[in-house]
Amino acid sequence: MFTGIDEVDWASLRHAHGSAEDVPGWLRALASADTAERATALDGMHGALHHQGCVYDSTLASVPFLLSLVAREELPDRGDIVELLVVIGAESADGDPRAREAVCEGAEVFVRLAGDPDPTVRRAACGALVHFLATPGRVLDLLRQRLRAERDDRALLALTEALGLFIRRYPAYADSAVDLLAEQSAPPYAPGLRLAALGQLALVAPARLPAEPVPTAVRLLRERSALRARVPEPSATDTLVGRIRRLRPSDEEGARLLRTLHTALGDRVAERTALLKGQLTSPDPVDRCNAVWMAAALLRGWRGDHSATVGLLGAQLAAEQDWLRDAAAAVLAELFTSAEPAADALHALVRTRPDLWTHRFERDSPTLGGPLKALARSGDPRAVPPLAQLLAGPAAPMDLGFELAHLGTAAAPLAPALRHRLGRIPLASPAAARHAAPLLTAVGAIGDENAVPEVLRLLSGAPDGLGTRDAVAGQAIETLEALGGATQAVPTLRALLGTRHATAAARALWSAREDASVVLPALLRELTQGDSANRRLAAGQLGRLGPAAHAALPALRRTARSRPARERVAAACALWRIEANPAPVLPVFRTAWLEDPLTRAPIARCLTAMGPAAAPLRHLVAAELSAPRRPPAPAGGFGGRGVPEDEALLRACRKALAAM
Repeated sequence: MFTGIDEVDWASLRHAHGSAEDVPGWLRALASADTAERATALDGMHGALHHQGCVYDSTLASVPFLLSLVAREELPDRGDIVELLVVIGAESADGDPRAREAVCEGAEVFVRLAGDPDPTVRRAACGALVHFLATPGRVLDLLRQRLRAERDDRALLALTEALGLFIRRYPAYADSAVDLLAEQSAPPYAPGLRLAALGQLALVAPARLPAEPVPTAVRLLRERSALRARVPEPSATDTLVGRIRRLRPSDEEGARLLRTLHTALGDRVAERTALLKGQLTSPDPVDRCNAVWMAAALLRGWRGDHSATVGLLGAQLAAEQDWLRDAAAAVLAELFTSAEPAADALHALVRTRPDLWTHRFERDSPTLGGPLKALARSGDPRAVPPLAQLLAGPAAPMDLGFELAHLGTAAAPLAPALRHRLGRIPLASPAAARHAAPLLTAVGAIGDENAVPEVLRLLSGAPDGLGTRDAVAGQAIETLEALGGATQAVPTLRALLGTRHATAAARALWSAREDASVVLPALLRELTQGDSANRRLAAGQLGRLGPAAHAALPALRRTARSRPARERVAAACALWRIEANPAPVLPVFRTAWLEDPLTRAPIARCLTAMGPAAAPLRHLVAAELSAPRRPPAPAGGFGGRGVPEDEALLRACRKALAAM
């Protein structure tokens, strides 16, 4: 099986981590009698030969040896190797066809493996047949034969998924394959297999679903769970892994079955909500835990009235299982004010379990615990007493101020304690800014005007040369402005007009009734020479100046024509506020709205201010309000919106539509 392996110049080949000299060692280790050695080799090959879906020359050189390994019936763990071959040949991220061609050349081996004595090999071979065998008619015949002969439940599930894949790949052969799925979705097949077939039918042939697919799916899930509960769980060894398994039992197979159905239902939010209701009220806590994470996916990705689902998430907080309770609390903490239907359940847990008020990861500082964090983020004032107790203690969580800020003025009773902590921050400490940030956020949200001296101390009292004042200046300036204390800091703020905090300083000075001539030069400099974030901030502040910023119009017009979408929008908003002319503004908004979803909220706020002048963009706002899905995060996943940001966008759109 390793014939010719030493004739390959592996040193000249590459993989994700450099030279491929280690690949022949991994290949040989896959045939080892030692389980750990095989696992290490498999991990190495997954990480190096197909890193992030890329194909390398060493990947192609490895395929013949991997095919040879899976053909040797006496070797263990061949199912894992088949899965590696499927990943290499079918899931290339860069569209390189060479890996697929290499695996297809040896595809006949999967025909034999479909009937292998090892059920794990048979499971993995099902999808490989569909991916790599060239003749669809033959593939369908093989799948049909295996369905009739197979007795392993998990292999039958793999065959069902292979049928769905086959239908998507070969629509011309779909009718016969759909008939097989429809057959499997009915008695006498086991509940799990019927549920799998139901999910695949929903994906590829929804017209063949039963009249009430959601109640059917819920009933099958409960029948499957009842059967699974009768099977005794294997005793976990007294190891770290064993203890983790006892603490967090899982049913990935069941989760996959329901995820498939949710995926198939897509934008049918009402049906998905009904399905989640069935899952979240299951007698099986594992089913309910799987449902918690599926509810999170629905809430993050789709709009609608989710109050019933959120209420059912709150019901999981009373579960005996720590892992179920923690999962529900983590999801609720993502929802902020949308978690209000679960507020009573959160409060009940916070009231009865003070041990959950904080959480500490090994060697880390304590952080606010999930239930109390979710209650505070929901804006519920019942979070104030436990937060007060923590704030009065010797080791208050570092993030407490950030979470307390969501309570706004309801947290006013905590203002003296916050001021006390602000006043005790050692200005010479390198950690001063890190300690100050959450406290400044909190006092600003509460609106505690009595905290102005403590904020001024942070802004102007740090020793020179240590960088503390510079690190904390931006947020301290914003807090002073919010508290109405900017007037007391005018000399310090004027000195900051020549620093990277010029925009924040200009904003505070303007709020302190300073003349536009003082702040305009600094804002123009930031608009033309600053980085992207400062350009957006400078444009926003120029808009606040209104007609007094008339001298900035040429620079704003250039920015509105040539910069990235978010900068163009900031400049266009400023143009409207300065000259109230919709002609140069609306085209910028129209283009940016379609180009970058993250511009929609500021555009909607400006459209509200424009009133009837914004009517030409009414169709964009109306379409946003009728869209079932939340806008996706940008490529790379950074800078995207969560549930609270999208809900804020919807509120802004409703206001804009009403103003037009």
